[in-house]
This record gives sequence, structure tokens and C-alpha cells, in this order.
Amino acid sequence: MSRNGKVIVAMSGGVDSAVSAGLLKEQGYECIGVFMCVGVERTDSAESYEAADEGVEQRRGKHGCCSPTDAGDARAIAARLGMPFYVLNFQPEFERIIDYFVDEYRRARTPNPCIVCNIDLKFGKLLRYADTVDAEYVATGHYARVLRRPDGAYLARSVNIAKDQSYVLFGIRRGDLARCLFPVGEIAHKSEVREMAARLGLSVHDKPDSQEICFVPDNDHTGLIRARCPESQQPGAVVDATGRVLGEHAGVVNFTIGQRRGLGIAAGRPIYVIHLDAEANTVTVGDKAALLCQGLAAERVNWLSNEPAMGTSVPAAIKIRYTHTPAAGHIQRTPNGSVEAWFEEPQAAVTPGQAAVFYDGEIVLGGGWIRRSLERPAE
Repeated sequence: MSRNGKVIVAMSGGVDSAVSAGLLKEQGYECIGVFMCVGVERTDSAESYEAADEGVEQRRGKHGCCSPTDAGDARAIAARLGMPFYVLNFQPEFERIIDYFVDEYRRARTPNPCIVCNIDLKFGKLLRYADTVDAEYVATGHYARVLRRPDGAYLARSVNIAKDQSYVLFGIRRGDLARCLFPVGEIAHKSEVREMAARLGLSVHDKPDSQEICFVPDNDHTGLIRARCPESQQPGAVVDATGRVLGEHAGVVNFTIGQRRGLGIAAGRPIYVIHLDAEANTVTVGDKAALLCQGLAAERVNWLSNEPAMGTSVPAAIKIRYTHTPAAGHIQRTPNGSVEAWFEEPQAAVTPGQAAVFYDGEIVLGGGWIRRSLERPAE
């Protein structure tokens, strides 16, 4: 009989989820390891997408967290730790995430599929699976924490700030937070995680971290989009802020806000993508200063704390992408259910389609999806 309850451990075959499982076992939880099979394989090039579309089986290499090699590593870890292990087929659900990824680029937005995967699969479908086996908890190798207080559970930043992943977890339903366990979020340094893996006799103690979106080899999203949606590659104009044509692009889907390289424009100075218009099929470029904006509007907001009163301005640190240092500002709910966030100092490259996550110190207040940037009206 377990001391602390039954927990489903999402095992990717990497060191973080392996150590999470090991720590929970040591703490007396009854652990069940699961590997989420999503039906995608790492291939070596954009051309491999076309080959796969033509029915040529591609089995070269591996991708970030979902390959047969990773499944084998996860199974070996579970065996080493004396845990039952199951492979769950999440392929249909994952196909919808890839569809979302492609569709967002078609709409001239920059998607974040890892957040959607967390919302729909790891802390959506996997929690429902936990219900079917009477498991109280779901655990992952994310670097974040759940603080359990008398008034409820709160999502918080990892002790290891450099590895903090609370940003990609903002979409967890508030009512499910108390069921989430993030053991490595309490560890200050990644080197300690690897040392723990070695102590537990886990062969993945020196396995490299995943650095890519698992279904996008070599971070070449255009190859995926070209294969799935060839009609998206429509040439159009590259223009400056006045509308003057500077050149031609091969498709709006190939760009994102803040992009500097690969513009095909010789301006004699650094220029950046400052706006994308899918309807007009234009890419607008400008100087770095043109990337700065004062605020943003976020939609489909998920609150992990009490919602601010309507019309009340609440101080918050605002994080607008995974690598962004949260910027001081304030947030305010609007009557249509969205949130307006304003920065104390203008921030660069506010990107529609990415998430804006709001913090009060180490606590995640909530977050939503960026719809557009905002500028204060002239006084």
C-alpha cells in the first residue's frame, strides 16, 4: 500500500521525468509510468516530409521526446525503478495539435504547440486517464512547482529559475492544480538532477536535453507547413511601415514577428519583421525600435488565482514568450473576457499567437493568448 497515493508519471525517456519518477518512488508514492505515443517520428530534413507523404517510411534518427528510442528509454527506466509501464496512444489528439500549428502560421500568428500539448494531453487527457485507474496525481518532469496553501493550490516558478517552465503550464485548469506533481521543480541546479539519475542507476543520466519541437525536425517549420499546406507558399510583398515595396517574400507563413534573418532584403542596416498580414499577404519590416510596444490584448485567459475585479488594474510581471524575462506592468480585465496588459517599459516583439503569462512574484496569476499589441492613445 502506498504512503502518499497513486500517481501517473508521464515519462518521455529523458532525465527530468526519470528523476521525477525516482523521487516519487522514494517518497512512497505508488507510481505508474506512461509514455505518450503521438505517432510522429524525427526525420532528417524538410524533404523527408514530402517522402513521408509519398508513402516512403522514414526511420532515420529520433526527435525530441516521442521516438521509439525514447519509448525504449522510458520502459527501461520504469523497469529499473520497479514501476508498471504503459504506452498510451494519443496520435489522433496530437494530429490536431499539428493542425493547430500549421493553421496558426497560415493566419500569420506564431503558435506554441508545447503549451497546447500540456493543456490538451499532459494535463487534459492524461488526467482523465488517471481517473480511470483511480490515480490521484499526474507527475511530469517540468521545472515548476505547485504550492499547496489553505486557500488552494497555486502554480509557481521553479527553484531553478534558469530552467523554469511555469510559462508553458499556464493553461492547466485551476481545479486540477492540486493533482499535479513537479518533483524536479524543487531542485536548484540541473547538475543535481543528473547526479540523482546516476545515483538511481538510470542510464539516461547523461542524455542530452530535447531542444526542438518534437514534430519539427531541425526547427524547420516551413518544411512541415509546405508539405501539409503547399498552397500557403504564396509570394507577396515585403514593405516598410509606409507601404513602400522593398522586395518579395515566398509566403507569410515563413516569418514571425521580430525575425531578422532570411528576409532577403539588403537595407544596409539591421531590419526586422514588425507586422504580418495574412489577408493582404504582406510582410512589414522596420528598425528595431519599431518592434517596441506598450501593451497587449490577450484572449482565452485561464486564471490560476482569483480573477481581478472588472476595471481594477493589478500589478503583474508579464512574460510574452518562453525566453522573455517577465516585464513589470499591470493587467486589467475587459468586459469581453480578455485582458489588457500594459508594460512599465515598452517591450519588443509582442507576437500574436504566443502566450502572455502574468506573475505576482513567483506565483502564476494566469495567462492567455496574445491577440494583438497595444499602444496608448496620444494625449
